Amino acid sequence: MQNEFRASQIVYLKHLNTSLYARVIQVVAERQLCWVRPLMLAIAPEELLSDSEKPEVIDLRMSSDLLWPIDLFEPAVDTETISLLIQLKTIDFANFDEDRARACLHRFIQGFWQSRNSRE
Repeated sequence: MQNEFRASQIVYLKHLNTSLYARVIQVVAERQLCWVRPLMLAIAPEELLSDSEKPEVIDLRMSSDLLWPIDLFEPAVDTETISLLIQLKTIDFANFDEDRARACLHRFIQGFWQSRNSRE
């Protein structure tokens, strides 16, 4: 079943204990692709010690857009997404660690596809 995403909707991909949240820019239905702008990586602790423990959030808003198969995305739930978005601050361009953001996104993508290819 194809997801019916729309522009500005927030979607996510999950790999192990990490979720990539992104905003839909455009759906390319004829190619079954989705153009997204990454927002953040949410890395859940290996073992949640309490309900109040929050995932680590890595800001990806200054990283590269992605063109990704649409059927791999899930729609993000508002209640989960809002609590994560609150952790993002206004971007301080002078202190934004663009290299770290790029490296984290690259590791996530690489791990996602390696895991997916090993299952097929």
